[in-house]
Parts: sequence; structure tokens; C-alpha cells
Amino acid sequence: MTRARENRWLAIIGIVGLIFLFGAPEVLELFTVINLTTAIALALLALSLGLVWGFGGILCFGQTAFFGLGAYAYVIAAINFGGTSWAVVVAVLVAAAFASVLGYFVFYGRVSDVYLAVITLTVTLIFYNLLRRTSGPEYKIGDALLGGFNGINAPPLNVPGDASWFLFPEDLFYVAMAALILAYFGCVWLIRSHFGRVAVAIRENELRAELIGYDIRLNKLLLFSVGGGIAGLAGVLFANGVGRVTPDVFNLYNAALTIIWVIVGGRGTLIGPILGAIALFYLTSALGQQTAINNNLILGVILVVFVLLVPRGIVPSVIWLWDRRRGHRADFRRQGRRRRGRRGSVAEASNE
Repeated sequence: MTRARENRWLAIIGIVGLIFLFGAPEVLELFTVINLTTAIALALLALSLGLVWGFGGILCFGQTAFFGLGAYAYVIAAINFGGTSWAVVVAVLVAAAFASVLGYFVFYGRVSDVYLAVITLTVTLIFYNLLRRTSGPEYKIGDALLGGFNGINAPPLNVPGDASWFLFPEDLFYVAMAALILAYFGCVWLIRSHFGRVAVAIRENELRAELIGYDIRLNKLLLFSVGGGIAGLAGVLFANGVGRVTPDVFNLYNAALTIIWVIVGGRGTLIGPILGAIALFYLTSALGQQTAINNNLILGVILVVFVLLVPRGIVPSVIWLWDRRRGHRADFRRQGRRRRGRRGSVAEASNE
């Protein structure tokens, strides 16, 4: 895809996003808006993994570790600070910092991709099992009780600088959607920058990039940290959308679901994971209303189908089909012009 076509698609995505941002709360019911806020938070989580895995080649099976850390850090900071103005910043920094520490040991330790996926998943499950065992009153950070498997109530976002002015669900939707749009275009800018081009080069061939002179470990670490920070912000929005944070944000189901979102939407794109997360969120919500078929079975079938039959994902496959169709049209036009040219040459020869 040429840069001009990419810019046109980015303009379309931006316009659609702004229309959805300002139009959805006006036409949708409150319950739908609240569900959309949760879906947007999960889409932001999918975007973070799409950036790390799709463009950095880093298969992080535990992206929910940073997601859950962001949610817990936000809640704990908000309770202790008495407001959420700085709690959001703390949550993003905690998630990014933990990603930096974990990434340092993984990348500078030359851990292979397979073991990296296992390590990140193990860290996520450690958090899950650890927090489930914090039910007693002695498990607290400042004034915030961790609550064990019951979790902690999430204080709603307030207007920066005014802890008494809380945001209503419609206002929270505006914040979540604006954060998703800004994060998306921020990731686009990052990928188009020199840093992003180097990250893609490392994804394609680590050895060649290192021989050219790039520090592949530092580059991966920085990209991994950015992805962790975005996942932490997604955790903040999720905590506000649901109203409560429990250790389930770290469980194996959510860790695997994040991978499925990216595979279905399309690895190597940024809009694909977003669309995949939103689509599967509503699919699982609809399946949850019936008892005839198990949700996990459906998700497993979807994963197998996409891995075997649509390995590129939906968005890349649609782009490929569109380009192929345009290519066939262009070839047909060229053949038509050649035929007309030959007919004209034959006609001139006959006249002579």
C-alpha cells in the first residue's frame, strides 16, 4: 500500500472515529454506551499488543499483566490520593516501568521468542494467583485494601484538579474514545518514525539489523515499554467502565483472548486488533446470553479457523483482496487498450 493510500485510509479512520466519538452518546442508550466504554478499553489493550507483536515481532502472551497492573495501580493511587487526577499518570507509569524491568531481563538476557511468551504468561498467572490470596485486612497498600478475589471498587474519574467533580458514564465514553483515537494515531506516528522503521526491520531480520549497527535489544525494550504503558491506560479505562478491579484481569482466559483479538483483526496492522477486540467483545457478550454452546469452544474454533484459513487476519486479507481486484481491473484496462491499439494498426494497414 502506497503512502498516499495509507494517508487516505488514515483520514477516513479519523473522520469515522470523530463521528463515533461525538455521535454515539447522542443516539445510543446509556447501557449501550457503558458497554461501549468497556469495549473501547479492551480495544486499547488489543492495540498495545498489535503494536508490540505486529510491528516489533514480540509475542507477549502476558499483555494482560500490564493491563491489570494499570488497573490496580489506578485504583490504589486514587484511593490514597483522594482523587484520580494523578492516579491515571501513576497507573501508566507503573505499567510502563514494569514492562521496562521485565523487558530488560528478557531482551538483554537474549531470551528467545518462545520463552519470552512463556515468561510473560507466567508473570501474568503469578499476579493472578498472588492477588487472589490477599483477602485479609492485613493486605493493604496505604488506605486501599486489595480485597483478594473480590477485588477493589474503582473510584470514578474526576475532572483534573477537582476531586469532587466526577465524570458521568457519557463523559467517560468521550474520554475513552478520545484516548483510543489519540493512542491509535500516536502508534501510527511511532511506526512511521525512524524508530518504528527500525523496529519493523528488526522484526523481519534481527541478525541483519544488528549487523547494520542497530541496538536491537534497546529498540525492543523501548517498544515493549510503550506497549506496556498503553496497556496500563487500557486498564484504567476498564476499571472505570466496569467499576471494579478483580484478579480476573490477569487470568489465562483474558491473556489468550488478547492474542485472539490480534490474530482475528490482523497482525501487522493497528486498526485490525481494534476491530477484532470490539467484534469479539460483542460476540462473546451475545454468546453469554445462551447456554447451548460453550463460549470457549466458539473462541477455539475461531482461533483454529483464522490460523489455518485466514492467517493474515481480516484487515490484511481485505486489503489484499482489494488490491488484487484493482490489479485485475488495471490489467483488463491495459489489455483493452492493447487490443484497441492492434485494431487501429490493422485498420491503418488495410487502408494503405
